[in-house]
Amino acid sequence: AGSSVSSRSAPASPWAALHARALHSLPSRREGYTLDLDSWALLHEDGHQEGVAVGYTRRGLKPCHRPLIAGLAEARLIANYWLRSGNTACVNGAAEFLRQTVQSLHAHLRVGLVRGDSGFGDASVQETCEALGLKFIFAAKLTQKVQSLCRHDEKAWQATEVPGLSVQEVALDRPGRRLIVVRQRVEERPQAGGKTLLELEGYRFQALVTNLPMSVDALNAWRRYNGRADLENRIRELGEQFGIKRLCVRNFWGTEALHHLAIAAYNLCVLLQRRLGQLEKCELNTLRWRLFGRAAVWSFAQGKPTLKLAVQGQEHRSGRVRPQWLHLSRSRQG
Repeated sequence: AGSSVSSRSAPASPWAALHARALHSLPSRREGYTLDLDSWALLHEDGHQEGVAVGYTRRGLKPCHRPLIAGLAEARLIANYWLRSGNTACVNGAAEFLRQTVQSLHAHLRVGLVRGDSGFGDASVQETCEALGLKFIFAAKLTQKVQSLCRHDEKAWQATEVPGLSVQEVALDRPGRRLIVVRQRVEERPQAGGKTLLELEGYRFQALVTNLPMSVDALNAWRRYNGRADLENRIRELGEQFGIKRLCVRNFWGTEALHHLAIAAYNLCVLLQRRLGQLEKCELNTLRWRLFGRAAVWSFAQGKPTLKLAVQGQEHRSGRVRPQWLHLSRSRQG
């Protein structure tokens, strides 16, 4: 079928090469980049396009696609993307996807850590990480074994410097891997993430599997995992501002091609902001307003390239808008 994940070639993909090209300008990092993995449901209520199938979503069983996406957390850039049929399990093809993503990156871009939610906590993904020499942190499901650890009495829990947060740590059968269980007291940490257990009211629990060295204690491993959710902001932005939610044609590979082009546009917008020296990433609508929401005249006054902006007020004249346009004009002259 056109939507079959198994028909893909993990090492070679023109789309992966395209996104890797966008990442090429990034500087190397001594500690490496953090690669986040995620999967979500793209709803298509009409349901007649290739690959649209009934699958589990936050709104129940709905016709959808279920893409895989990988992003570099520090750069907020998308490194790879696969479209999949809606009835695909989260982990299906994830190991091949991870391998393709890492192998597509340029040599100076080292992956220092891979993160993913419990949908990626499969043995095949973990083994692929280790085969590639990568460290990982994945959320673990609260299985009966993990729940039994959650029920341990107070002596089993280790307090941390974070009020209301305590941890347990257990070595796993596979050498180098460990399970970290995090308990947060809701009264002290009302915004805490995690799941509740009926017989343990007042707490939320979370479990992580990692192969980070013991020099990274349980609390710091939990802190390093927490930033993974930021990839959901990239997913929301791609859907709402770059049109991925609405880009769906009859042919499966046609839909995926449109999504890759939208992702390429997103990466270019992020790179433009880096070029302008913006330290804080802004979304497309804000970027459009900052850069293009001004009337201007480009002229050659006395043979000198001149950009005249319709900017009111001293605050705007000395603010962000003017330096960004000046940078663009210099790039154009170069």
